[in-house]
Amino acid sequence: MYFPTAIEPSLIAEDLGIWAPIDHQRVISLLTIGLGVLYHREKAIFLEPLPETMLDEGKASQVPDVSLRDNPTAQTPIIIEVCHTNGLKGDLRKVIRLIDEDDYGIREGFVYDYRTSKWLRYRFGDGGLTTESSFSEILQLDLNQFLV
Repeated sequence: MYFPTAIEPSLIAEDLGIWAPIDHQRVISLLTIGLGVLYHREKAIFLEPLPETMLDEGKASQVPDVSLRDNPTAQTPIIIEVCHTNGLKGDLRKVIRLIDEDDYGIREGFVYDYRTSKWLRYRFGDGGLTTESSFSEILQLDLNQFLV
């Protein structure tokens, strides 16, 4: 069995490294479970929640903490990044860049800081300005309900 001695620097630079503290993974799990029940069991939402899934299966790509995928169109209209306060700026830049570049059809992005319990939302066309909100206009539901 091969054990690499270090993480490739290029992977870290491309935000493809792994950062998985328990609190971080717990939030991803709660969001995926709550949204998953609405999608799989209740058929109440049209986007499938997927934890830590590549945006582009054809090549190395960004991996949001939670992606909400529209399977018929192969687009990902919503992404969610989970962070703690020290990583907030970097995750927010990542979300804004992914939405503004418009490569994956992302229309709404969220960053959740699990240390402060604060949400930030960014939408396509917002011109770099975020709002403090956990309400998804696309899904018409408050994402924070899965964390309380």
